[in-house]
Amino acid sequence: MQHMLEQFILARHRMFGASSEQSANQGRLFDEAETLAADSTEIQDVAPLPTELEPGKGKPASKPARGKRAPLPSELQRVDVVHDVPAAERTCPCGTPMVEIGQDVSEQLDIVPMQVRVLRHIRKRYGCPGSEHAPVTAPLPPQPLPKSNASADFLAMLLIVKFIDGLPLYRFEYVLDRHGVTVPRQTLARWVIGAGRLLQPLHNLMRDALLESPFIHVDETVVQVLKALGKQPTSNSYMWVQTGGPPGQPVVLFDYDPGRGAQVPMRLLHDYRGFLMTDGYDGYNQLARTDGIEHMACWAHVRRRFVEAVKVQPKGRRGLADEAVAMIGKLYSIERDCKDASDAERLLARQTHSVPALAALKAWLDKSLPGVTPKSALGKALSYMRDYWSRLTRYTERGDLPIDNNRCENAIRPFVVGRKAWLFSDTVAGANASAVIYSLLETAKANGLEPYTWLRRVLRDLPAAK
Repeated sequence: MQHMLEQFILARHRMFGASSEQSANQGRLFDEAETLAADSTEIQDVAPLPTELEPGKGKPASKPARGKRAPLPSELQRVDVVHDVPAAERTCPCGTPMVEIGQDVSEQLDIVPMQVRVLRHIRKRYGCPGSEHAPVTAPLPPQPLPKSNASADFLAMLLIVKFIDGLPLYRFEYVLDRHGVTVPRQTLARWVIGAGRLLQPLHNLMRDALLESPFIHVDETVVQVLKALGKQPTSNSYMWVQTGGPPGQPVVLFDYDPGRGAQVPMRLLHDYRGFLMTDGYDGYNQLARTDGIEHMACWAHVRRRFVEAVKVQPKGRRGLADEAVAMIGKLYSIERDCKDASDAERLLARQTHSVPALAALKAWLDKSLPGVTPKSALGKALSYMRDYWSRLTRYTERGDLPIDNNRCENAIRPFVVGRKAWLFSDTVAGANASAVIYSLLETAKANGLEPYTWLRRVLRDLPAAK
């Protein structure tokens, strides 16, 4: 009865309760203007424009006030609109012509809407005046999709609006239609899949870089594929996400697979040797038993189970679940304090502070577990922490290892947000293309690159690459 009651409370909280992982205004599609404007002031009528750069220097002329919103990039193009005094008003009352002595400058944020145009490739042809030899025609530069009439820049915009902005193809079809261009969504879909095939070699190179990582995060999320061989349209397939990469060069890799079995991580990472960070899913155990792989478990998953146990407690009462959340919070507090430290300094902090905190937490666990009902929310949280204890403490062995799998979960989030808009993939080819494109764009973002500018250059240059 206690177990059923806890499940009812948690289900009701998921349905009606506030979520810390969800924006308070998320889902307010029709009243967000009124909602957001109601809490603003007239000061917010002005957007923070970038400050001018000092002549000959690469830094702003003045430092923005502390606490102010970050300004727009200083590299934004400036377009001067000159307002001059009429010639008839430039004569002084004393009768002499006025001379320019300065100017007042005010800046206004502007935007140029999307422009759809047609590129005409004109290839010059030259022939022999005597017609004795074959004519010569200028070659057409390699194109990203040679059998289509989509330019590299058009493909870049198509992939950005779908995979970064989460805009389904049918909505982008309407956007193009407003500009007087009719491109059926079926054509857009073929271009997306073609772009995925074109970008596949970069996906392969990214896997090579991923396998050089000292540690790799792995997680998976569901995706529905309507036309997968041997599967019902309503069944779940999976997008497997791996993050890692050499120091300072993060890699985010998506891979589609129709199943969730242990053979999938074995296939993806069979050549990897190093530390592996996952949640408690048993499908990773076979890979973790491979020689050379050190398996770690995620503290964030442990903490969430105790947070759920807190939710089912009687209101106003503190219990063992609160104590667990506080002790886990101490571990995260140590990590925050040494966030910007070197690996050696972080290792010292972990050995000095985290190891004793973990010892205290383990002693508390051994004392508390026997007196708690095993099937209760608290009992399940305690058992989960006990079962994965050796993996949970591995992060203290080095200074560069992560404490949780949040890096991978954060990489999955853009995919999950986009999935709410496009809902499913029609074919396996579409799911594979999505995996490749998400991988490249999320890796670009992780490395501090503006995804559209980066992808446009890639699609322009990749067709000529060897």
